Amino acid sequence: MADSALNTRASAHSVAVTMDRLEAALKAQDIAVVARVNHAASGDKLGMTLRPTEVILFANPRLGTPLMQSNQRIGLDLPLKVLAWEDEAGKVWLGYTAPADLASPYHIGDRAEVIQR
Repeated sequence: MADSALNTRASAHSVAVTMDRLEAALKAQDIAVVARVNHAASGDKLGMTLRPTEVILFANPRLGTPLMQSNQRIGLDLPLKVLAWEDEAGKVWLGYTAPADLASPYHIGDRAEVIQR
């Protein structure tokens, strides 16, 4: 996916703290955290260095299921994901694809209220 489809936000915290805060916020909204992957730690196990990089996958079946009822293939992009990474200057970023940008390639036009939520 091109960077133009990636929404980014700067974080004032480390990658780990940013993701801890995001995970807590999701859980507070009763949104299931499906997985949290620490890419840098995985690379370290192989002797490969990577700046701090983590991804959280999260789901809300009340919203995802209607999208898949419209087009099951969107399940390839669900659950939703948020990536946090530290760039070469030490700045931390969050990146995600907006649900509307995910729905468009699957021609889901009948679920505007779900996309908005």
